[in-house]
This record gives sequence, structure tokens and C-alpha cells, in this order.
Amino acid sequence: MSVTPPQPPFKRVPPHTWTALAWLVGSALTFLFRFRLPGEAQPAQQGVIFFRWDGMVMLAVTTALAFEGSRRLHRSPLAGLVLILLAAAGASTPLSVAEIPLLQFVAADVAVYVIAATRPRRTGIAALAMALGTLTGYLLTRLAFGWVVGTSAELTVALTAVVAWLLGDASHQSRLHAEQLREQAAARAVTAERLRIARELHDMVAHSIGIIALQSGAARRVIGTQPERARGALGEIETASRETLSGLRRMLGALRTPEPGRARETAPLDPGLGLADVDRLAQTTTAAGVRVDVRWLGELRPVPPEIDVSAYRIIQEAVTNVVRHAGTRSCRVTVDRRDDELTIEVLDGGPGNEAAADGGAGAVRSTAVDAPGYGLLGMRERVGLLHGEFSARPRPEGGFRVAARLPVPADVR
Repeated sequence: MSVTPPQPPFKRVPPHTWTALAWLVGSALTFLFRFRLPGEAQPAQQGVIFFRWDGMVMLAVTTALAFEGSRRLHRSPLAGLVLILLAAAGASTPLSVAEIPLLQFVAADVAVYVIAATRPRRTGIAALAMALGTLTGYLLTRLAFGWVVGTSAELTVALTAVVAWLLGDASHQSRLHAEQLREQAAARAVTAERLRIARELHDMVAHSIGIIALQSGAARRVIGTQPERARGALGEIETASRETLSGLRRMLGALRTPEPGRARETAPLDPGLGLADVDRLAQTTTAAGVRVDVRWLGELRPVPPEIDVSAYRIIQEAVTNVVRHAGTRSCRVTVDRRDDELTIEVLDGGPGNEAAADGGAGAVRSTAVDAPGYGLLGMRERVGLLHGEFSARPRPEGGFRVAARLPVPADVR
């Protein structure tokens, strides 16, 4: 079902229809002003030729020109404007006036607005120049024949053309700006999706490879003396490998280009992982040779999916770092669910090789295996996206501490 709201009724009307309506309204008012309305001593406008047959014929011809010009605005905007300007100039002849009246020029103003709003700026400027040129040419022609000229009224009409162009150009620039914002938002969404996929890949693959390396080393050492234990380690390697392969397939499926005409479906890369899987993670890591003690504090209540997945990934990455870098046989994971926040702490007492590489904000454990420290940077980024707090630093008494505080939205508490 489409979520795009319907356009307002006036935006559904084609632009050329507005031009034709403007001409009809101007003609109707011109006709009405030829009569004495209630409260007036005489008609607001007078014209002897207006009600004669030749005046009516001229009005019919100019109306046909205006309608044809309105019809051509979509395909050939400047050609359509020429016809509307000719209609405005021709309609003034049976009115006994010294200038092109505003009512006859309203349709041209609407056409200038439409062209400025929907076409490139140079086309809009050309339309404005044509409108002002028509008014100037009309006055110069009357001056050349020695006729009376309504310069003041014509300047007012010219001002309306300039205002129409300004409004149309502003609408055009606003639409361009909105398109640029949409493109930037789409680019940011793509970048965010790539970063999310990169984080998921790193967290999943790094943890699995760490477990595989630990189990394979154990199997190699005991394969000659304890074949059953070696067989169990190989089974754990097979399970971890299959889970990693399955996760990679899901991610590659999410990256596939959708079929033409079909929207891309978005879904969590691994929606089954969350705090409920922490105990299974601890069991797997313990079976691999590093004991993980999990402590649950507070009341275990549901949290939003993004917090649930991020909390699990932070614990997983921290435990993976212990397995790969800490040089210890145990660690402790504490998860505290409070009313307004979820706190995570992972402690180990190992002598792992550590180097300060976080600009004073914390120490990032790094070795030759994981020199850039992408794991801790990824955890910090996850916490930052959820507006939480993160720290990773050596402990004064030895070992390493990873801590994260994730605020829980008020509507979930």
C-alpha cells in the first residue's frame, strides 16, 4: 500500500489549464466592467468598439490564440507564450485603452510563472524578456503613430510580470533544493547501510574465526592422545563455520539488486540475535576454552530491536577480543537492565598486549592480528548511534574493561 499522500486538488490541475482559466476570468471581468454595477454612477470601463461585431470577432480570435498558446505551454513553452502575448495585445484593440490592461495580461503572467517554475532559469529569463518586450513594443508602436500612451498603467502590468517570474523562479529553486536534499538523504542512507553491513560482517566473522582458531589449536594438540576431545573440537569448528556461512549468505541476499520495478525489501541482517542469545554465546566460547560468566542484574524486560541487537554485538565483540588478545582463560559479562538504560560490562584479567590508540578517550587493545582496532571502533560507533556512552580501557589492577550504557526510550519503559 502506498504511503505517499495524495497531491492537493489544485496541484492536480495541469499548468496550461490555469493559463486558460486566467484568460477566461480576465475576459469575464472585462465584459462585466463595461456595465454600470450597483453603486456606480457609470461603468468602470468604456469602449465603443467592444460591443460591435468587429470587436466581438477580435475577442473570439484572441481567445482562440490564448487557448492554443496554453495548450502548447507543455511542449513548446516559449512558442505558447508568444501566442498568449499576441492574444493580450490583440484583445486591447476593441477596449479603447492606451495600454495592454492587466486583466488581459493575467494569462501571460501565469504563463511566465509556469515557465519559470518548470523550466531552466535561462528559459524563464527569456519568457520574462518576451513579456516585457511585448509591453515595451506596444507602447513604442502607439508613440510612433502619435497615439495616447498609458505609461503608468503599463509599468504596473510590467511589475506583475516581474513578480510572476520571481515567484516561479523561487518555486523552481525550492524544488531543486528539495531534490538535492533527497539525493543527499539517499546517499547517507546508502552509506549508513554499508557501515551497518560492515559492522555485522566484522562482528560475525571475527567472532567465528576466533572460535575456529581456538578450537583448531586445541584439536591439533590433543588429536594424538585424546581423539574424542579432538572430535568434539572439530564439531564445534564445523558448527561455527556453518553458522558463519549462513550469515554471509543472508547478507549477500540483502545486497542483491532487486528486480526492475520492484522495491528493495529491507530487513535486519540477522534478526534472530539479541540478548537472549548471550547465554548460548557464553556456552560456545566456554566450550572453546575461555570460560564466560554471565551475570544478569535488574528486571529482564524487552528492549527495542536496535538496542537488543547492538547490545548482543557489543558483548560478542568484547568476548571475541578476550579470546583473541587477552591471553586469559576467563572473563565476566554483566548485563544490567534498569528503568531508563541498559548497561553492559565485560571484564577480563589477562595480560594482553595493549596500546593507547584512542586519543585519550580510552585504550584500544591492538595486536598484530587486529592492529587497526576496528572491533572497538565498531562498538563505539554502535553506542554513539544509540546516543549512549562507551569506554574501553585497561584496568588498574590488570586486565581490560569494556563498558557501554545504552539509554532506553521513554515510550518503551
